[in-house]
Amino acid sequence: MVALVSVKTPVGNKPTARLVSYLLEPKNWIIVTTLAVGWHADKAAGLGWGAVAALFAGVLPMVFIKRGIRRGQWDDRYVGAKRPRLIVLAFIIASVAAGLALLVGFGAPGELSGYVGCMLASVAVLAAITTAWKISIHCAVASGSVTILALLFGPWLLPGYLLVAVTAWSRIILKDHTVAQVVAGSVLGAAAALVTYAAIPH
Repeated sequence: MVALVSVKTPVGNKPTARLVSYLLEPKNWIIVTTLAVGWHADKAAGLGWGAVAALFAGVLPMVFIKRGIRRGQWDDRYVGAKRPRLIVLAFIIASVAAGLALLVGFGAPGELSGYVGCMLASVAVLAAITTAWKISIHCAVASGSVTILALLFGPWLLPGYLLVAVTAWSRIILKDHTVAQVVAGSVLGAAAALVTYAAIPH
């Protein structure tokens, strides 16, 4: 993947990079993945539970971020500064934990609840790393999503890693992350997905 990205930032590439970062942002990956895991767990009923998980893991965090932008607490939806980034991650942890409690309390499929539980642990790890180093959350979520979906639905989804590479390229072009940070995020996301797959019932 390192070979696919460049440390140069031609001005002409930036609009494309912004579009890629927007389309492949963590919220979108999380919504797609939670719905897919829900479907895999229990078809239509699981899809409903997946929508609940998507609400707490993807939608509510983005609502919180947009509210912070309107109030001037941070500059954009990607929240680059460390202190605001940690505030957002703390909210995400609380929101995912609340969603997990609902899933477990109301009897959602174990596969989905287990996935959300592992997601919660992964966000906590990302938050801990962020206190010292700006690891790429974009790449962690993208890589983790492709990995868990390929494990659950089959190797035909492995070309999705090209989207991870494109995401990494966009984050570097926009100077939001270094090559090391996108690579670390990608590796951590994939590793977390492998651990999740081993831990959840399926």
